[in-house]
Amino acid sequence: MATGTTRTPGRCDVLGQPEVDITELKDGETLNFTAEVDVRPTIEIPDYSGIEVEVDAVEVTDEDIEKSVEQLRERFASTSPVERAAEDGDVVTIDLEAKVDGEVLEDGVASGVSYTIGSGELLDGIDDAVKGLEAGGEATFTSELKGGSAAGKEAEVTVKVTQVAARELPELDDEFAQLASEFDTLDELKADSRKRLENMKQYDQATQAQERVLEKLLELVEVPVPEKLLEDEINTRKHNLEHHQLGQMGLDLEKYLEIQGKTAEEFDTETKDAAVKGIKTQFVLDELVKREKLNVNQEELTEHLMRRAASSGMSPDQFAQAVVEGGQVPLLVGEVARGKALAVVVEAATVKDTNGEVIDLDDDEDETAETVEATSEETPAEDKGEDKTEA
Repeated sequence: MATGTTRTPGRCDVLGQPEVDITELKDGETLNFTAEVDVRPTIEIPDYSGIEVEVDAVEVTDEDIEKSVEQLRERFASTSPVERAAEDGDVVTIDLEAKVDGEVLEDGVASGVSYTIGSGELLDGIDDAVKGLEAGGEATFTSELKGGSAAGKEAEVTVKVTQVAARELPELDDEFAQLASEFDTLDELKADSRKRLENMKQYDQATQAQERVLEKLLELVEVPVPEKLLEDEINTRKHNLEHHQLGQMGLDLEKYLEIQGKTAEEFDTETKDAAVKGIKTQFVLDELVKREKLNVNQEELTEHLMRRAASSGMSPDQFAQAVVEGGQVPLLVGEVARGKALAVVVEAATVKDTNGEVIDLDDDEDETAETVEATSEETPAEDKGEDKTEA
């Protein structure tokens, strides 16, 4: 026979699995136990209509336009082989061989690699090594490998230049505009560049507003963060960084911290602060969803799924299947709902730019869902809470 009593402090929104501790067990007779289960804390949302934030003004300069057009021009550059020493901006075809401790790495040999001098796309030190070499020239330099089986180790790299080609940029005229775009004139191309840059800056401005309004909202609300939930979230963030993000780059945590110029203590502090913010964000916005009675319809969920699929590099069908099979549909619904909750707060806030102008932001719940998603970073708040229920 199992015995126990249940005591629920206030609202009992039970989340997660209980931790059971058997205190007495008599075979076939008595089973006494205690069980603790997390429940979502009760949060009071104060009046947030007085929130005021400042964001960057949307300004597109002539220099911005020229830079944008120049980048497009670079994409349409042509190359032609030359019989001279390689210079900055040239495209060289090279063969590479990397040795560590005198041994050639199995994945340290490459032939026919195309490299633009000065682009910084390959190894540190390669620019100085190849500049001044003609076709057939060879040089050896030392560099830290960025990826592969010996990532992070110092290697002796031999580079041989097999061809030097000069890059030729097209003339900036109407003919270039017709080649590089759907426009007939260079002026039309520049006007379009200005419009696109304005749209990008407006998007960045909206994201900045959402982030700053969220910061202000969190300052207004007292949110208790349970130790067990915080510990789990910190461990989840560290695991994802070490085994997913850094693993794909061929780095370990120690090397990552060295590159970032951070100590282990600084990393732990930043991770904890981010975890606390993610937990608070979910609890506060979930409370707003309930208070404002916000619902997510099929169209909103589909649009959010499409955006998430695009950012993941998967097709919408593949992403949807993975979401369903992984039981992640409620998580996506939660992201959209929290985005709508944040949009309500942003709409009620006063947003001014650095010029003192009041900004009227478009109501875009999917953008706010993205802001919430970036803040939360898969915080398992749906499965955790604060108060304990003892049985």
